[in-house]
Amino acid sequence: MDGLALRLRTRLVPALLAALGVALLTTGLLSYASPVEAGPESAEAPTVIAVPPSPPPTLGPDGSGGPTASPTDPPPADRVATRVVVKDLGIDLPIILQPSDIAYPLCDVAMYLEGLGQPGFGGATYLYAHARDGMFLPILAASKIRNGAKMLGMTVQVYTSDNRLFIYQITEVRRHQLNLDDAAAATTEQVWLQTSEGPKGTRPKTQVVAQFVSAGPADPLAAHPDARPRECR
Repeated sequence: MDGLALRLRTRLVPALLAALGVALLTTGLLSYASPVEAGPESAEAPTVIAVPPSPPPTLGPDGSGGPTASPTDPPPADRVATRVVVKDLGIDLPIILQPSDIAYPLCDVAMYLEGLGQPGFGGATYLYAHARDGMFLPILAASKIRNGAKMLGMTVQVYTSDNRLFIYQITEVRRHQLNLDDAAAATTEQVWLQTSEGPKGTRPKTQVVAQFVSAGPADPLAAHPDARPRECR
């Protein structure tokens, strides 16, 4: 991505998010993915732990070795993420776009941020889900132990609507975060996972950043899970 494209993307992302009806705090952080009703403001300082990427074994659609492809291969324009799996954390969720008429994120699914990218487009794919059982709660729980160090090196699998499987490796855990500036500015293939750190209204979020390792074909059934989103209670 050249400098002009990057500047345009950085300027356009906030406008895109606002148009989608996603509330941004004055600091630029998405104010979603909180588990319950009312919540306090955290006074904890942001923390980031990171390691240089060390690619795990390339995985095929069934978890075995399989073909790989550069994410720079021209992707279909309508490709979207459909499923996210972090086996080491017991996470396996369908991914949907948050409906425009729903202000609060839905339960039993992860959601992608339409204003950012999709797998294979050379930027950040941003996925978010509540810190609840069966969703992204394992990310929050792991982040509280040594700032989430055990998540570094874990594999994130993201399936897409055109039956592709993208493999990423976790290289950063970011706690108490108040913006998504780095995700918006990303110029390499990445996936970001976000979850809340407290009840509804708590501003800081936990973010996990994973770098691209490989991609290959996926079983269509694996790439199109049955999504049954519901309103959170």
